[in-house]
Amino acid sequence: MSETAFRLFNQGFALTAELLYAAALTLFLRPLLRGRGGWAAVLLTDLTVWLLCEGLSLPPGSLSVLLGAALLLGARPLGVDRPLMLLSMLLFLNTRISSGLIAESIYYVAERLLPTPTEPIETVFLQAAVLVSSFLLTHALLLCGMVLLLRRRLGRPSLHWRELCCLGLLPAAGILFGQMMARLLFEVKDGMPLQLYDRHPAFAAVVPLLALLFYLGAYLSIVLWQGLERLRGERETYFVECQQALVLRERMEEAERFFRQTSALKHELRGHAMNLRGLAQSGQWEELEQYLRRLDESVQELTLTTQTGSSVADVVLSDKARQCAALGIDLQLDFRWPEAKGYDAFDVGIILQNLLQNAIEATVPLEGRRWISLTGQQRGNFFLIEVKNPFQGTLTWGIEGLPVTSKTEEGASLHGIGLANARREAEKYMGELELHTDGQTFCAAVLLQERSDAT
Repeated sequence: MSETAFRLFNQGFALTAELLYAAALTLFLRPLLRGRGGWAAVLLTDLTVWLLCEGLSLPPGSLSVLLGAALLLGARPLGVDRPLMLLSMLLFLNTRISSGLIAESIYYVAERLLPTPTEPIETVFLQAAVLVSSFLLTHALLLCGMVLLLRRRLGRPSLHWRELCCLGLLPAAGILFGQMMARLLFEVKDGMPLQLYDRHPAFAAVVPLLALLFYLGAYLSIVLWQGLERLRGERETYFVECQQALVLRERMEEAERFFRQTSALKHELRGHAMNLRGLAQSGQWEELEQYLRRLDESVQELTLTTQTGSSVADVVLSDKARQCAALGIDLQLDFRWPEAKGYDAFDVGIILQNLLQNAIEATVPLEGRRWISLTGQQRGNFFLIEVKNPFQGTLTWGIEGLPVTSKTEEGASLHGIGLANARREAEKYMGELELHTDGQTFCAAVLLQERSDAT
């Protein structure tokens, strides 16, 4: 290889390397992107930032900072949450640096094992080109393999800034370690090039090992976090099952109470008839009126206060109406069971139970007029359930779009799980739970689509 060809090779090497790195970044981010043009935007952004750094001769490390900032600013148009984009960039840059340090050690060992020709000069240029190409190929293979492994593990999680601080700590440390090693690997002293591995041969094994540990640490931190998320989900599921069992027990107790009262009234009916006849025959009309009033109150206790067209909904709403009355909450009901048969009464009962219980818990601590509004109406093939209640202060929204409680007592971490449970039931009907605020009013709306297999 002539000197002119070697210079052309060096010029093309940098562009080829950046194209490979940009392709690896696009491969890593593509599962997160929404839309067909997202991958092209990432690829063009990487190459544009690289050309800018090359044209302005910016110091090493500027490319990573500028590229991360550009993708972070463009995260929303690309359909990626900013915390997830930032974590993805930290993981990719850490993986790129770690794989580069491993490939650099392999290149150093290969260079020392192969004989170094001194002449002719064309052979020297050719061997240098082959070694550098081998280094780039090794780095590209390592990078793609490590990126794919990390991508498969990461998935597309819902990430909060608080979790980002924990998951991004090790990748950030790995990036700083790589930047430091990049400045120490090659130095020039008194006009003589010095290589770290020549002065300290043991570092040829220690440095790639540390780089691999940073990569594995980031990978295992994701595994640990996902395990904790699964445990949290199982804990929430267990809590939901306990709540459903509690609701079922309450319904059974209420049914037993109705049965006992009905049996008692049936047993006493003959006695009541004799008393009424006696009062009427003796002309004690005032006492008769009072007796009838007390008898009517006893009968009213056996009657559900809400008639919606569904016995399950009647029981749930009647129970919540009595609960609100005891707490001094004005419960406004405008709920009618849909005429369509595509809705399971038990599923809708769970939604009503959870939405109203959440509203009651939020309304009880308030001062002044306390109220809850429930509406349910059918719109075509859809059934809309909406619950509104007042609140004070400012709501803080959590990772899954649910409000975060301000409670500090035991079990507060599971507070509001009723909303998550209502969302889970809505998803059975290809529906959704929408939460928003209107001034100091909290609104929870569930939209259910009619289902043909519901009973």
